[in-house]
Amino acid sequence: MALPKTSKNARHNAYRVLVVDDEIRMIGFIRMNLELEGYQVVEAHNGLEALEAIRTKLPDIVLLDIMMPDLDGFETLRMLREFSTIPVIMLTAKGEENDKVYGLELGADDYITKPFGPRELSSRIKAVLRRAEMPSSAPSQAVLHIDDRLQVDFNRREVIVNDKHVKLRPTEYRLLYHLIENAGWTIPHDQILAKVWGYEYRDEAHYVRLYVNYLREKIEEDPANPKYILTERGVGYRFFDYKNQSESKG
Repeated sequence: MALPKTSKNARHNAYRVLVVDDEIRMIGFIRMNLELEGYQVVEAHNGLEALEAIRTKLPDIVLLDIMMPDLDGFETLRMLREFSTIPVIMLTAKGEENDKVYGLELGADDYITKPFGPRELSSRIKAVLRRAEMPSSAPSQAVLHIDDRLQVDFNRREVIVNDKHVKLRPTEYRLLYHLIENAGWTIPHDQILAKVWGYEYRDEAHYVRLYVNYLREKIEEDPANPKYILTERGVGYRFFDYKNQSESKG
């Protein structure tokens, strides 16, 4: 009989990790280290097996290699995002910066560069799982009306733009939540990284820029000239002070 979900609040060993790689030795290395930490590990050796395992094995997180025959990691991720928001960490070759950015643009939550050690692997998994959780506190209003065009439904993790419901991925939600919570105040890049991603991501400034762009594409009428998420160059970002509707664009 399956353990109740509440067990995950006490220990991470109830989490199930799907490892997708065509290299048996790599899967063995990852399995050994994750099982030592108490994770449940499920294997898939290609993209099609991965998509089936996500539907039938119900993992909590996916480690997805990019370089696989037939259906590579990018195409697998693209197909996966058509039906699931499960957290995904891409496994990339050293120095392939374009692969990292492309994976994040397709909807990956993070990446790990090969070769990597057990501590980095564990740290990244814990950080991504932590971000996938709902914030411990919620605004007093379940649906926050920013203006006549934009509302945010905190219970459903979605925005309502011109009466159209738009789903947010977990990291997008956490970022928007943090920006709105500090509306009217400029939040430095490093503070956003620490709050939304975790302190271990303090040198990954491009994450903030990328996810701000994601949010702008979803909520702004003109993402190139944003009204809601404003850039304070060289410092950070500021969500416009919706409580003071007279604020002009910045």
